[in-house]
Amino acid sequence: MGQTRIINAKLVNENQISSQQLLINDDRIAKIAPEIAPQKEEILVDAKGCYLLPGLVDDQVHFREPGFTHKATIASESRAAIAGGITSFIEMPNTLPQTTTHEALEDKLQRASESSAANYGFMFGGTNDNLETVLSLDSSKVAALKLFLGSSTGNMLVDNTETLREIFSKCPLLIVAHCEEEAVIKANLKKAISQYGENIPISEHPHIRSEEACYLSSSKAIALAKETGARLHVFHVSTAKELALFQNDIPIEDKQITAEVCTHHLWFSEEDYAAKGKAIKWNPAVKTTRDRDALWEALNDDRLDILATDHAPHTWEEKQQNYLNAPSGGPLVQHALPALLTAVKKGKISLEHMVTKACHNPAKLFKIKDRGFLREGYFADLVLVDQEQSYTVNKSNIIYQCGWSPFEGTTFSGSVVKTFVNGQLVYDMGKIISTNAGRALVYER
Repeated sequence: MGQTRIINAKLVNENQISSQQLLINDDRIAKIAPEIAPQKEEILVDAKGCYLLPGLVDDQVHFREPGFTHKATIASESRAAIAGGITSFIEMPNTLPQTTTHEALEDKLQRASESSAANYGFMFGGTNDNLETVLSLDSSKVAALKLFLGSSTGNMLVDNTETLREIFSKCPLLIVAHCEEEAVIKANLKKAISQYGENIPISEHPHIRSEEACYLSSSKAIALAKETGARLHVFHVSTAKELALFQNDIPIEDKQITAEVCTHHLWFSEEDYAAKGKAIKWNPAVKTTRDRDALWEALNDDRLDILATDHAPHTWEEKQQNYLNAPSGGPLVQHALPALLTAVKKGKISLEHMVTKACHNPAKLFKIKDRGFLREGYFADLVLVDQEQSYTVNKSNIIYQCGWSPFEGTTFSGSVVKTFVNGQLVYDMGKIISTNAGRALVYER
């Protein structure tokens, strides 16, 4: 691949912004310094004062392969990811077959090695009866154990109390959890059906998948983790009430319980259902403006540790069905970073802190080897962003296979200019340059 020297960039890394040059040698960052001598046969990239960030590490995506490739594929969504400055992703196990066996995991790794434009990792799925398999996993190859507690969109609900306790007690891996209490949701849904019949309005979604459903499940999972000593990460926190469950007085490396928030819960609120409809139907649901404001506050004061997407595409036709049949989830990897850059511009979060939450902390939490930072010797996963270049999301510039976005019609105030994966320029000014630069993530455990 040779050498690439980036000049006139403002590097954002480890809570600092500094004017530096950066030299890429093959797949690694070779040097970071105020001045770097020109190299023989180098490629010179003039950043023209733009910000250079580590590539984002998205620890929660659903790329739908295998089993649901009419919605998306590893190939299609990894291309959308690099266009959005995400250079590494960790994919969820609720595919078909589910990633609950060694064979299914190896199959995904093989598929990604053949088609992923970004670096890739996979979660293993916990069930009521696969603990022995979980205990035999190679922890350097598996990101974490994913549990659906109280709710599952892929029939992966772990609802046996004794099994759950055993998993928490014995599992050597980080446990990540989707926390929504199924019994509460079912009772709320029954009430909505009695009131509306088949024509439940989308505005009822946050009342069906309610604050109570989230809090009850999260608090139970955290209590069990504390009792058993398990290391627990709570996915996509969506309510103000849950934030009292998390601490901010110690660094992420020392926390037993960590939590994350997703871009859509920071951007949308229940006021948006009228205009966006089922395009913003997610589990957990987008909730009140009060919840959204509280999530921003907790992200800034470190009760929330990680920024992710929960990218989960469906076809537009699927989303147009009535409330009971329309699936939850939407595509996000292409637009999460521009949305966050816009939030930076609005003063919601600093650029340095955003990088900590979207790049550094996921790498720390999952112990990803040599990624997530701008450091000499680390892989050259980089994204160049222009905070002065706005763009509007429309059908013509959407890369997702599903062809739609909940952000259609939105103008972002910042743009992704270039993305590098393992030293290779993969995205440049709206064009995908390379589609095979991705490698398997390695976990140092």
